[in-house]
Amino acid sequence: MSEQDTHLIWVLADDRAGNINQAIGVAEALAQPFKRVDIGYTNLARLPNLIRGASLIGVDEASRSRLSAPWPDLVIAAGRRTAPVARWIKKQSRRHTRICQIMRPDSSENDFDLIAVPAHDQMAIRDNVLEIPGAPHRVTETRLLIEADNWRAHFKGLPGPRFALIIGGSSKKTAFTATMAEDLIARAIDAARAVDGSLLVTTSRRTGRENEELIARRLAESGVSYHLHDWMSDAENPYFGYLALADVLIVTGDSVSMCCEAAAAPGGVYIYAPEGSASTRHRRLHQALYDGQYAKPLLDMTELVPFKHPSLHPARMVAQRCLELLSAPVS
Repeated sequence: MSEQDTHLIWVLADDRAGNINQAIGVAEALAQPFKRVDIGYTNLARLPNLIRGASLIGVDEASRSRLSAPWPDLVIAAGRRTAPVARWIKKQSRRHTRICQIMRPDSSENDFDLIAVPAHDQMAIRDNVLEIPGAPHRVTETRLLIEADNWRAHFKGLPGPRFALIIGGSSKKTAFTATMAEDLIARAIDAARAVDGSLLVTTSRRTGRENEELIARRLAESGVSYHLHDWMSDAENPYFGYLALADVLIVTGDSVSMCCEAAAAPGGVYIYAPEGSASTRHRRLHQALYDGQYAKPLLDMTELVPFKHPSLHPARMVAQRCLELLSAPVS
């Protein structure tokens, strides 16, 4: 790549891991160097974006010191709180900087060169809005090949087919109950036992300690071969190894990121989303994944078998539009 083909690109990375992964996923899909700019907030970041405007209101002093010329050709940001910062950078650059905002900016939509929103967010379509079939992520074919090579020896003793169980948990609006945990682990154990397979199981910080203990007990009593990763463990996280090497992936429906990352992996994807465990917005995503044949609803299945599906890569769609922006004259 020549210097003429390379642009100065910033990724605004705030304190939300999901936002960071989406923005970096798009930057990586551009296949150009980029600079990560970490953004920290004060309590004023809670103000509506209509009040914050194109400003650094709500941005802490350490972050302000990182925001200086030369201004980038492109800013990639995700989430409501980064939107005023992106607009401020564009203002400082005298509109030279193009802005790619992932998810709704919540005000002044015309100031953004590109707003990339998942279809399940149901944002009104306009010239600068790109509707994508899920959240951008960092799971690529190359990464899966690398992770498969890294983890294959760890799982060598586990018979196939392998069923990965990726468990989220409760959120502000939904609950992952003990009854759900019991039902989910029972389904996974039954599926593996029916074909003499094995389980790869990981919990998360939202699963809840009681549910984690219940899941660990059921696995220990099951007689099925398994690998269990507790999110609090100091052991290396096998999450991407699970994505790469599982024949079947069972994912709880409370996380947009987990569902979309699973849909980029080769194994057949089943989403577990009983009543009360997922928001209306998340259910729209699930239906979009079912309609696109990326996944199937676990609750509708009497048996879980591997199946082929398209590979979901929304970040590439966003990156393509970013490249088009960079090649167009500044208006």
